[in-house]
Amino acid sequence: MILADKIIENRKKKGWSQEELADKLGVSRQSVSKWEGAQAVPDMKKIVLMSEIFGVSTDYLLRDDIVIADTDETAPVDRGLEDTVRSVSMEDASSFLEHNERVASRISTGVMMCILSPVLLIVVAGLAEAGFISLSGAAAEAGGTAILIIIVAIAVGLFIMEGMRGKPYEYLDNTAIDTEYGVSGMVRERRDGYAEKHTRLLILGIMMCIIGAVPMLIMEMTRYSNNTDLLPVIGVAAMLIIVAAGVKLIVLTCIRQGGYDRLLEEGDYTRLNKKAGKYDGIYWAIATTIYLGWSFVTMRWEMTWIVWPVAGVLFAAYREVMKAIVRSR
Repeated sequence: MILADKIIENRKKKGWSQEELADKLGVSRQSVSKWEGAQAVPDMKKIVLMSEIFGVSTDYLLRDDIVIADTDETAPVDRGLEDTVRSVSMEDASSFLEHNERVASRISTGVMMCILSPVLLIVVAGLAEAGFISLSGAAAEAGGTAILIIIVAIAVGLFIMEGMRGKPYEYLDNTAIDTEYGVSGMVRERRDGYAEKHTRLLILGIMMCIIGAVPMLIMEMTRYSNNTDLLPVIGVAAMLIIVAAGVKLIVLTCIRQGGYDRLLEEGDYTRLNKKAGKYDGIYWAIATTIYLGWSFVTMRWEMTWIVWPVAGVLFAAYREVMKAIVRSR
């Protein structure tokens, strides 16, 4: 076992992220990343310091022929995960990354469908109210609501289906993992290659969510000069379409990026964050319930979409609280 793999193995046994190890060694996270990717070698002072904080000998770190650390210290595995450490092979990692690509596409599509679901209801009801189609307001709302429910049901079906398909990979969230030789380097290389695209998609998605309100504002401003109530309806529909596309890009690229971090146990997937994220599903289920409940009660779909960006902002605070609770235990 080479030095790079020994650093990864011992860091994960301690439950530290690259950032946390870098802080303890007084170096940058990029330095630790290069050491673990076998792109650079730490100097002797850092080797000695690592031997102290890992509780192993310098011989163990420097000599490839020594595979088992010569120490009586048992490295702790974070409580809340399973006691065993699961080995992840190159085949396991490649299979998961392929699965994660499909999940990213389908889940992001499902989220987009949920946001788009009221568009037809809004448009049909607006056309009926303006007299452009020969339907009563009640009939238009009933038909639009039925289509909305069907679209949401399809989206929920996608979520459930992907959840079931992901069961073989649940150990990545519930178990401490140890990647086999070469796996971390492969995953890190693919993540680095995707980093620029991830940034572009994230920025584009956020921009679309921000500018999504522009069509609604323009139509609202021109409704009086055109003396019609149809323009605001078109503006709301256009806003939801733009926001839905932006959110799809954000969800798509974040799931892809998260796949790499899950295998490397970095970012939101360090062992601390794994435990802190145990109830994330409940959080988002509550957010979805609030969105749908508020929307159906008020029928103000042009306003209720604000639940999602607010939930996103509050999620960051929720995660920090959960991490604080985990640390206190």
